[in-house]
Amino acid sequence: MKKLLALTLLNFCCYYALAQSTAHPKIKTAAQAGPTSGNPVFPGWYADPEGIIFNKTFWIYPTFSAPYNKQVHMDAFSSKDLVTWDKHPNIIDTSAVKWAKRAMWAPSIIEKDKKYYLFFGANDIQNDNETGGIGVAIADRPEGPFKDYLGKPLIDKFHNGAQPIDQFVFKDKDGQYYLFYGGWRHCNVAKLKSDFTGFIPFEDGKTFREITPEGYVEGPFMFIRNGKYYFMWSEGGWTGPNYSVAYAIADSPFGPFERVGKILQQDPQVATGAGHHSVIQVPGKDQWYIVYHRRPLTETDGNHRETCIDVMSFDEKGMINPVKITREGVKPVLIK
Repeated sequence: MKKLLALTLLNFCCYYALAQSTAHPKIKTAAQAGPTSGNPVFPGWYADPEGIIFNKTFWIYPTFSAPYNKQVHMDAFSSKDLVTWDKHPNIIDTSAVKWAKRAMWAPSIIEKDKKYYLFFGANDIQNDNETGGIGVAIADRPEGPFKDYLGKPLIDKFHNGAQPIDQFVFKDKDGQYYLFYGGWRHCNVAKLKSDFTGFIPFEDGKTFREITPEGYVEGPFMFIRNGKYYFMWSEGGWTGPNYSVAYAIADSPFGPFERVGKILQQDPQVATGAGHHSVIQVPGKDQWYIVYHRRPLTETDGNHRETCIDVMSFDEKGMINPVKITREGVKPVLIK
């Protein structure tokens, strides 16, 4: 009887531990966090992070960094202060997207009409005959669960030589939404329909307009500051130490984009392969942060990438100052 009770107690403890581990765990409590976030900002191998603010809360949506056949789900992370983080596991997986089999990459999310739309790449297609590309999922909450919105990819072909990956959704000043995307050293922009079910052709009849700047490889991102459009992208190979971020400035979301230079790259004393980023602005303030992935100095596995945050600033001419990548990360920030 004692053995049966002991076994029952052991089973209960194991079940409880499993339940706790699959709940929405707090990565760091306020007491543990210290004066800064530290880098990485949360544990685990995560890459291609998109940072965004919903309801006075910071969110990060990254790629689960693993071999392609294991990239079958995505997690999200939320924070009230950029220092303490909650993990929201498995916000979407391939069971919710029947055409997606592997290589779920680079989520980009936007809120519209109280719905959350998650754009993602899947399957790493190599030609127009393969199934996959860029998809859209929808949820009622930023933590999901997300379900397939279209039942098929939004983009499933190569246009202008751009592999359909690394999507970024951008809302312009006039309320129009655009999709920037592209791998294989080509970047396109397309005008999204208001319901995100497809695209509206441009005035010249084209649906996909190529805007590739010099040095572009992948990972496009755009933001507006003082009326100027800052277009950013990643250069180099994602598995190498020289992965980095460069940018251009233009008067419209279509460019032309003339490369200014790199602003994020490795520091051999801190980490290598710093790239595929996003940018967060504190609402109402000229206060900016860059969210990116990098590879620890101790790692050689290409998939061993971690998500970090550092301060991003500008000079008096509006140029982006080179970012100093740190182990300390950033100080707490509260959105009022």
